[in-house]
Amino acid sequence: MRSISTHWEPRNLMNFFTRFWSQTVSRFQHLPHRTKKSIGFLGGVLGLLCLYSMFFTVDVSEYGVVKRFGKVVRVLSEPGLHVKLPAPFHQVQKINRSLMSFQPPTMEYLTQSKNHISISNITLWRVGDPKRFVETLIDRTHAEIRLADIVSSEIGSTLGIYPLNALISTKPEEFQFGKVVAQILENTRKNARNYGIEVIDVRLVALNFPEQNKQSVFERMVAERGRMATKYRSEGEMESARIIAEAEREKTKILAEAYKEAENYRAQGDSEAMRIYTEAFRNNPPFYKFLRTLEAYEKIFDTRTLIFFPSDADVIKLLNNPEGMKPVIEKKEALKDQAPVR
Repeated sequence: MRSISTHWEPRNLMNFFTRFWSQTVSRFQHLPHRTKKSIGFLGGVLGLLCLYSMFFTVDVSEYGVVKRFGKVVRVLSEPGLHVKLPAPFHQVQKINRSLMSFQPPTMEYLTQSKNHISISNITLWRVGDPKRFVETLIDRTHAEIRLADIVSSEIGSTLGIYPLNALISTKPEEFQFGKVVAQILENTRKNARNYGIEVIDVRLVALNFPEQNKQSVFERMVAERGRMATKYRSEGEMESARIIAEAEREKTKILAEAYKEAENYRAQGDSEAMRIYTEAFRNNPPFYKFLRTLEAYEKIFDTRTLIFFPSDADVIKLLNNPEGMKPVIEKKEALKDQAPVR
C-alpha cells in the first residue's frame, strides 16, 4: 500500500503524464490527417473539461474537503477559489458549517421510579471536525441518524438515575430539570465529538405520558387533588371552629361583665328605693301603707278588671271625696322631690 501511495504523489504523477504524453505524440504523428483532426478536437474538449474540473469554490458557510480515492487529503475552510487535481484523482465534498437543528421522533423512556414517559427533544449542532466527520459519517443524513442514537441513549441513561419528580414537580427541592438537561448535554457532546460533531444544545421540548398510562395518571392526579382539598377543607373547618369558639368566649365574657354591671346598678336602685320607702314609712306609716296598697292595685288590676269593695273601704272613701286625695298626691310629690338625684 505504501508503494501505491508513493506512486500517486504529485511528482511521480507529473512524470507519468510526461511519458504518456510523449508516447501519445509519437503515435499521433503516424495517423492520417482526418483522424488527427478528430483526435485533436476530442483531446481539446477533454483538456478543457480536465482544466475546468481542477478549479472549485468554497462558500463562507461551507468546508471544502478534498479526497483522493475516498481518502481525505485536505480540508479548506477559507472561502474563495481553489485548485485541485482533475477527477478522478481528486474529488471535493462540501460540508455545511452553519448551525443546524435536528428533532428526532418522540420516544419513550423509563425513569428511576419505573415511570414511563414520552420525550421529544431538539438538538442544535454543527460540524466541528470536517475530516473526522467525512471519515466516520460521510454526510448530514448519516450524521443525524448517528446523532439521534447518541441523544436517545444519553436521555435514557440519564433518566434511569433520576425519579419522575426530578422532571415534573411542584416542590422546588425535588425539581431538578435543569440538572438533568445539563447532564444529557454534557454526555452527548462528549460522544458526538468522536464523529466530528459539535453539539451546541439539547432541549427537551415535550414531556408526556404514554397513551396507555394517561388515564391512570389522571386518576392519581384527581385523587391527589382530592386529598389536598380534604386537607385544606378540614384545616378551614378547624380554624372556623376556633374562631367561633373564641367569639363565643368573648361574647360570654362581655355579657357576664354587662350582667354584673347591670346587677350592680339594680342593687343600687333597690337600695335607694328601700331607703326612700323606709323614710316614708318612718314619717307617716298609715300613708305609706295606703300608698303601697295603691301601687299594688296598679300592678294587679287593668282596665278590664272588675272588683267589688265594701262601702266603708278607704279606697271608696277617697274616690268619693276627691278633695281628700289632694293631701295624698301632695305628700307623694313631696317625697319624690326629696329623693336624691343619681
